[in-house]
Amino acid sequence: MLPLDNFRRYITENMLFNPNERILIALSGGRDSVLLAHLFNAAQYNFGIAHCNFMLREEESAADEQFSKQLATYFNVPFYSTRFETLDYAEKHSISIQMAARDLRYEWLETTRHQNGYDFIAVAHHQNDSIETILLNLVRGTGIAGLHGIAPKRGNIIRPLLFLTRDEVDEIIQTEKIIFREDSSNLSSKYARNKLRIEVIPRLKELNPNLEATFESNRLRFIDLETILNQRVKEVRDMLFSTQSDSTIRLDIKKLEQLPALHTILYELLRPYHFKQPVVDDLIRSLKTQPGKQFESLTHIILIDRDELLLMPRQQAELHTQEISTDLKSVLWGDMHFTIKTCDAEKYRLIKDPYLSQLDADSLQFPLKLRTWRAGDRFKPFGFYGEKKLSDFFISLKIPVTTKTSTPILENGNGEIICIPGIRIDDRYKITANTKKVFIFELIKPNGKYADFC
Repeated sequence: MLPLDNFRRYITENMLFNPNERILIALSGGRDSVLLAHLFNAAQYNFGIAHCNFMLREEESAADEQFSKQLATYFNVPFYSTRFETLDYAEKHSISIQMAARDLRYEWLETTRHQNGYDFIAVAHHQNDSIETILLNLVRGTGIAGLHGIAPKRGNIIRPLLFLTRDEVDEIIQTEKIIFREDSSNLSSKYARNKLRIEVIPRLKELNPNLEATFESNRLRFIDLETILNQRVKEVRDMLFSTQSDSTIRLDIKKLEQLPALHTILYELLRPYHFKQPVVDDLIRSLKTQPGKQFESLTHIILIDRDELLLMPRQQAELHTQEISTDLKSVLWGDMHFTIKTCDAEKYRLIKDPYLSQLDADSLQFPLKLRTWRAGDRFKPFGFYGEKKLSDFFISLKIPVTTKTSTPILENGNGEIICIPGIRIDDRYKITANTKKVFIFELIKPNGKYADFC
């Protein structure tokens, strides 16, 4: 007998959907999704069936699609299907086949849901799927959010089968004589999730026969712990984060170091900016010893600036590299405007002006490059003895890290730094008694006036 009372109760208690709402069932043809469809039909909910053919198992995949269509006809509900070139997609995006299938599946399901007026998408995860997810997260590394398994509802996705274990699903399928399609790939330990299901979880159940109930109890506790942690993280964020007008977020290092459980708190603070735990651990190790060090995520950059951490979007921290050819007369770089001139040395009068970089033209190799500071940059600052790291030079001038990352660097064609416009030229490119032609690289003053130098 189908567990309709428990099914309806789980939907109500978790507020998955209202009885009058339309649900799109993601149906693979396997036992879990087929049972879900039978439960929806027996409960007389309003639903349709959607099937993805990932073209991975040739005749088997075609048979799964045909079976799903026949089941929709049997239930007299709408049927939607699509086919994907999953292998090509995985190769093109350099991701695993499983990740490719997941991305393609959920994108198409959401499009189908929206276009056909369904309220939610129902997928057939059960309690053992949640256990596998927790174990996978533990093996791969996770924050506390990875320990509460699969949520009954997230956005437009609902999981009404989470009240059942895999053994309970199998028992219902056998008792009710429900026909389904067996996916042969489920029998292979090639995939990580299958390896857990086939080899690991049975061993764990030898230690604890009530494994599913234990994990469900733990899952609920982890949800409570995550709530407590999120509340604390919000308090710390409100205390530490100081946002500037340029979207740079500043964090006081001394206050940060006083926090208990720093690795966990800082990871949670930085997780919305896509920083991984190993990067956060490296950042903490570098707080006292490496001012000027930079840490990157896909979207943001963190810089250690003496007493503060500076968190900023990548596009703010990184300006493009601009090539400068021999015939270029001016160049725009970010919000800076430079003009370029050359003069015969005998006609040139040296001007003391920080906005002017006055250089020996014959020592330049084109194209030049206008770019930002890079780790490891070195040059020979005019007026100093010997070579210096650019980062040390910035520190000696007390230039903040935020300014350093947006400070233009003029690079010669041979890779040497020619000058830091508006700050200092390299001694190798200074004007000498042998200079025949002067190259003038001028940062336009805020009042827009040009210098009279020729």
